[in-house]
Amino acid sequence: MQRIACPERDDWQSTAENAGFAFHTLDGARYWDERAYYAFTLDEIEQQIEGPTGEIHAMCLELVERAMNDESVLRRLRIPQACWRILTESWGRGDPTLYGRFDFSFSGHGPAKLLEYNADTPTSLFEAAVFQWTWLEQAMERQIIPKNVDQFNSIHDKLIARWREIATNGHLHLTGLYDNPEDAVTLNYLEDTARQAGLQTTSLEIERIGVDGTGQFVDLDNRRIELAFKLYPWEWMLRDSFGSKVQAASTRWVEPPWKVVLSNKGILPLLWEMFPNHPNLLPAYFEDDAAASKLGNSYVRKPIYSREGANIELISGGTALDQQGGPYGGEGFVRQAFAPLPTFDGQYPVIGSWIVGDQACGLSIREDENPITGNTSRFVPHAIL
Repeated sequence: MQRIACPERDDWQSTAENAGFAFHTLDGARYWDERAYYAFTLDEIEQQIEGPTGEIHAMCLELVERAMNDESVLRRLRIPQACWRILTESWGRGDPTLYGRFDFSFSGHGPAKLLEYNADTPTSLFEAAVFQWTWLEQAMERQIIPKNVDQFNSIHDKLIARWREIATNGHLHLTGLYDNPEDAVTLNYLEDTARQAGLQTTSLEIERIGVDGTGQFVDLDNRRIELAFKLYPWEWMLRDSFGSKVQAASTRWVEPPWKVVLSNKGILPLLWEMFPNHPNLLPAYFEDDAAASKLGNSYVRKPIYSREGANIELISGGTALDQQGGPYGGEGFVRQAFAPLPTFDGQYPVIGSWIVGDQACGLSIREDENPITGNTSRFVPHAIL
């Protein structure tokens, strides 16, 4: 694994804007950054990232199965009891998942270590699936990078194939917060992949979803919503008045309700408990577990529910090295072994390994001068040399 400096395309900004990549720059600072790329060997990709991603995905499904048959697991994850039936019924029906992103610490030396799983509303999808592939092709054409390199990236094709498995010739509603530029790009991109899979689509602000007289969800044309993709966290959805109507309605949701189990940092100690000393896991414990003392006075403190690095603290020798503010933490915290991210040219990269259905299929890299990855951390492309 290397970080290789390279020239940027002189027209990258207009290329991004023409592709609908509206948030390539945030508050005047680069979000997309192609002044360098990360290079991997094929063995690093296949054996050290792709393979572990598939294995941990299978472990996560085993954890969900355990949770569906053991209410104590749902309690430990602080999932409200009123939601349990929605989750167990969704799992029992076999409601399909579309995608997810595992975040790893990886340097090319030693096994990749799981930091967390973005299971419900993972971001950076468009830039991973589309825009970094465009960069790869154009950078080769313009001799910015060597010819005949490759990229671990079949996300686009896998999404189209997965939509065909989820629904054939059906109608899909896509809902979320369209006034958020990043969410809008993700929703529009997924709508495009669904259309390429043969589905008819309707986009809809989540606050505009209605309920008819029979308790079914409907759109603005009073059309019943049979299948819906939502870019909106389940833990938010199930806690407001909308959530009380989910169980009675016949709508199938993507991501499905059972993903609540996996979009929770409580899975980190549970995975460690189920698969102790697994080479791709870090020791982790619930903060109120006496066993958390095994980590000593150096660890990462994470809220059970958190997004974009909010409320995460890096503790070393009992002192907070870094911490991010935010609104999370009311449900409790987990402690995970402190495994510093590698540094390349003063940057801390996090490896995002994408899974669509049950297949690992792509890579995204976010880097920052700060060891906590947040919503302003830059996206940097990659290549296989």
